[in-house]
Amino acid sequence: MVKRNKLLKFGELSTYSNVFQNFDYENPSLTGQNGKLMDLKGNWANKHFKNSNPVVLELACGRGEYCLALGEKYPEKNFIGLDVKGARIWKGARMALQNKLENVVFLRTRIEQLELFFGAGEVSEIWITFPDPFLKNSKANRRLTAKPFLDRYKKVLQKNALCHLKTDNTLLYNFSLDVFKEENVKVNYCNDDIYSSPLFLEELEFKTYYEKMHLEKNLKIKYIQFELS
Repeated sequence: MVKRNKLLKFGELSTYSNVFQNFDYENPSLTGQNGKLMDLKGNWANKHFKNSNPVVLELACGRGEYCLALGEKYPEKNFIGLDVKGARIWKGARMALQNKLENVVFLRTRIEQLELFFGAGEVSEIWITFPDPFLKNSKANRRLTAKPFLDRYKKVLQKNALCHLKTDNTLLYNFSLDVFKEENVKVNYCNDDIYSSPLFLEELEFKTYYEKMHLEKNLKIKYIQFELS
């Protein structure tokens, strides 16, 4: 039954006007609604959103809770949620359509291929919300704040663009601060228990499915705002 439900969701995804997918990671290409081949690199705002508004990414977006909340709060911005899991994206995309959030779309692909689908300076901001911390040191380079990923972000971000990491994981939080220090990344703010004091940003009030689970376990939520030049 679970497999059948996933297959149904995958089928629905291909019919959604707010979902774009890359199915072949060795020979990447972008497909939109009903399998139509698309080329939006460098032109997401004007070709898809039909405006000149800033483009904001949520990486490892899961069900897209942050994209949805940000899209509703900031209609003057365009939001794109990235995740490799189609079943997760399905829920966020469905909710965006139901709520008529035309400034929110989803891209199913690996984050390692980010620069294949976005042009230089096309992205104005990045949110990384509760990503997999990859607890084994042998997989440290797969953490979304590891140097290889920072280098990818730089290729698509505007100069001095803001980036945000929100996590419950102490290892990832400390690892990120260490990497930022080594790479001379500017850290504007960091807090290992954001709800113990007034919030640094209103946007930190938004809670993902996983954050709610972590809070029920009395885990502390951590946040870093940083800039990539």
